[in-house]
Amino acid sequence: MTEMSLTESVAIQGGALGSDAAGRRPRGPKNWRPFMLLIPAFVVVAAFFLAPLIDVFIRSVTDPEPGLQNYEWLFTTKANLAVIWRTFATSIVVTAVCLVLAYPYAYLMTIVSDRTRNLMQLFIMMPLWTSILVRTLAWMVLLQDTGPINGLLAAWFGIGPIPLIRTTFGVGLGMSQVLLPFMVLPLYSSMAKIDKRLLPAAANLGAPPITRFFTVYLPLSRPGIFSGGVTVFILALGFFIIPSLLGSSKEAMISALIQQQISVFLMWGQGTALGVFLLLCTIVILVVVSRFNKGGSLFPGVDR
Repeated sequence: MTEMSLTESVAIQGGALGSDAAGRRPRGPKNWRPFMLLIPAFVVVAAFFLAPLIDVFIRSVTDPEPGLQNYEWLFTTKANLAVIWRTFATSIVVTAVCLVLAYPYAYLMTIVSDRTRNLMQLFIMMPLWTSILVRTLAWMVLLQDTGPINGLLAAWFGIGPIPLIRTTFGVGLGMSQVLLPFMVLPLYSSMAKIDKRLLPAAANLGAPPITRFFTVYLPLSRPGIFSGGVTVFILALGFFIIPSLLGSSKEAMISALIQQQISVFLMWGQGTALGVFLLLCTIVILVVVSRFNKGGSLFPGVDR
């Protein structure tokens, strides 16, 4: 390489580096003032959420004495295992019932007129404006042996009285009615984003209705199914009022066991161990479902 060509190449490289450096803006000190606005929120979360969680965990391993005896009690007592199994089984059944009832309702909301859709949304939102205790007391009136449901069964079909209250059926019915809106809203949010031209396009290609549903519509509505299912299932795990009022000791769930250990027996260590176990189950469920729901968000109406 000659001296001239070497000089030209160095000049070209120097010019490129100079233009690149000129295009870059010098980095100045970061402005942390916007983040200062988040300090009150962090303080509130730390004071009213993180601190109690830390206290609960510490109590679970230190009360009445340091060690893991509370967790050993949790997993070695048959009554506790039965309550845990009942809680998860009831939550799964309630989630499945809500999905079966909410899916066609949410789909219908996407194809009706705006006025009818607003009316259907009002029917879904109205129960959320009523206290859960009031709704549970109303179910107690309806489901009792001398209530309106058994009265209608006896008058129309000559059946009854059928035990509806203090049963697993009554608990599941009350929980499904309360949690149904939490399944409908995520499903509708997901279905509203589906292109309505896809199903006619699949029909033009010769796909029958069942094939169109299972290969086109159902996969596209999967984010709503996941988000609604997770929301309903996690809320069902912590229900206390409905199982206590509509059920009996045979329908007791983890929340009732926590209340019994802390309020009745004053066994804070065992009660907090149950709470930590329930929290860890919730975290594991969220992690597992997020792995399967890679194409969507677990939060209704929020895209990744």
